[in-house]
Amino acid sequence: MPSPDLRIIHTNDAASVQAGIEEHRAFGSHTARPVAPIRPTAAPARRKPLGQVLVEMGALSPENLSLAVALMAREDARFGDILLANGWVSRSDLYSALALQYRCEIADLTAQRPDVRLIDQIGAEFCIRNGIVPWKRAGGATIIICARPDQFESLSKSFPASWGKCYLAIAPEEDIHSALVDLRHRSLAQRAESRVAAEDSCRTWSQTAVMRFGLSLVLAVSAVFVVSRFAGFAVLVGWAVLTLILNSSLKAIAAWQFWRAKRDDSGAFISSRSPQGFLKLPTVSILVPLYKEREIAGRLVKRLERLSYPRELLDICLVVEEDDTLTQQTLARSDLPRWMRQIVVPRGVVKTKPRAMNFALDFCKGAIIGVYDAEDAPAPDQIHKVVRRFSERGPEVACLQGKLDFYNARTNWLSRCFTVEYATWWGLVLPGVERMGFAIPLGGTTLFFRRNALEALGGWDAHNVTEDADLGIRLARRGYRTELIDTVTEEEANCRVWPWIKQRSRWIKGYAMTYGVHMRNPRQLRRELGWWKFTGFQILFLGALSQFLLAPILWTFWAFPLGLPHPLRGVAPHNLLVVLGTVFMAAELLTITVGVQAVSTPKHRWLRYWVPTLHFYYPLASLAAMKGFFEIMTKPFYWDKTQHGKFDQPTASDDAPINPTASNPV
Repeated sequence: MPSPDLRIIHTNDAASVQAGIEEHRAFGSHTARPVAPIRPTAAPARRKPLGQVLVEMGALSPENLSLAVALMAREDARFGDILLANGWVSRSDLYSALALQYRCEIADLTAQRPDVRLIDQIGAEFCIRNGIVPWKRAGGATIIICARPDQFESLSKSFPASWGKCYLAIAPEEDIHSALVDLRHRSLAQRAESRVAAEDSCRTWSQTAVMRFGLSLVLAVSAVFVVSRFAGFAVLVGWAVLTLILNSSLKAIAAWQFWRAKRDDSGAFISSRSPQGFLKLPTVSILVPLYKEREIAGRLVKRLERLSYPRELLDICLVVEEDDTLTQQTLARSDLPRWMRQIVVPRGVVKTKPRAMNFALDFCKGAIIGVYDAEDAPAPDQIHKVVRRFSERGPEVACLQGKLDFYNARTNWLSRCFTVEYATWWGLVLPGVERMGFAIPLGGTTLFFRRNALEALGGWDAHNVTEDADLGIRLARRGYRTELIDTVTEEEANCRVWPWIKQRSRWIKGYAMTYGVHMRNPRQLRRELGWWKFTGFQILFLGALSQFLLAPILWTFWAFPLGLPHPLRGVAPHNLLVVLGTVFMAAELLTITVGVQAVSTPKHRWLRYWVPTLHFYYPLASLAAMKGFFEIMTKPFYWDKTQHGKFDQPTASDDAPINPTASNPV
């Protein structure tokens, strides 16, 4: 919320501020001065407004002051952030003016490090969230360095009584954050790995126990085959056919629901719940985890600059691992705008995307938290659509999921099939699943959350390699809803065979981990989700995992038309084989029909002729499933990183001029 001291309030206390201006000019605008707590000065009853101080300093023009005031009337942004984001003042001038306004000093955190004992008494997380750091004791008092001095009085109510009287000093928020991370990086890294409650996380899994379970399952199936090869094969075939029917039925019903909704003009997707409109446009923080992204980082910055949301309300956090000097150096050469910043994640036990986002969450400024991937090219108006939808919905809608598409679909056959698969999932199946009332397994990007709901759930499970799907189920279990929003983010299709298998194996492994975590207590899961969503969870997760693993069993039925030996030849009744053949043909025709419908748009119409080749594309997922299930027993928390930028073709927006109203929408 905009703070009182950053509003333009008239006062007649000109003499004190004029004296401060002369002091500012004498010291220079870029100098951090030592704090002298021995001579505390009582704050005046009414302080001169920050804007007027900056104008009298000569650091801000009256015209820009008027623009900033107009922006504050409709935006939930701090006055100083508006000035910095638009380049109307320098950071040093802003904090010098704050020091004059509050008649305190600017602290130099590099000259003297804060006392870690004081930090631990109040918690590094509290300090990061509120932009403060307790610096040192001086006699019976404590000096508190604060980046938001307007909040100092209210925050002081949370300070320990042992600190005595607290005196204010000022420092830039970036300097405060750097000092806190430098002093407490270990505890912050540990917190990022354990934000989610233990009962909702897979971090408590023992690799030995997982391996024993996997081996026991393999031995049990093998034992059935030893007793009777026919019985073993019949069991696997029966389960594979059952899950095939369930998955195909889900796909058919979801597609039918979607097409029925498309023809429905009554607004079936509009919630009837009371809207929770924002009084002002909110700040939106976007987390962009990066790791060894030399090829993509520069272009990512350019693509994010196309977002038309007001710059002072955008908080783009480029999240980079501490040991990833490659990406850090690339970003250093990219000349980041003021509304983009780099957050460096300290080393930890695991190195995963959800852990990095958990660490960065406390540093975010926004009431809405979004997630993009390194290769993403979001639609320019996407943030506006997200804010509008949240404003129209009640607090139970905690997450919005955008649609994904690829900008390199023409690269090769694999990219074409990948694009058809995504068009089917995001364009038909998932919207249908939403209409059916099932819990939505989230994608890893173009996600937007209400911050309070995300923090209530503990963020992401740092040990789950598909943290997005897991979070979607946890949201549903806590009574929150996820909605799809009609906005598209383009990304790069992974179109090399082995990298595709590696990426898909991570997804399948994560689905298995998510299913295992939530099925620890099936009764509790059923009670929290209800029977309908519980059934959908079984189909979406267990059904999909079964299909990936058991698809090779179904492929063996090609032996019948080819005249090859088969365990069921001469044993299974002819009528049963006819039924199975009919099921297989119906499933194949459904896949082709839904795929053709999904790509029957002006952009993707040319892909219709490639849909039948999905018959040769999906077997790659079975190979990935075998790799994933082997890894879940040997290295469950290993994140098989997907390399981006290999086929990163420029999008239409990459060469478009930047929207001139984006940085100054008045």
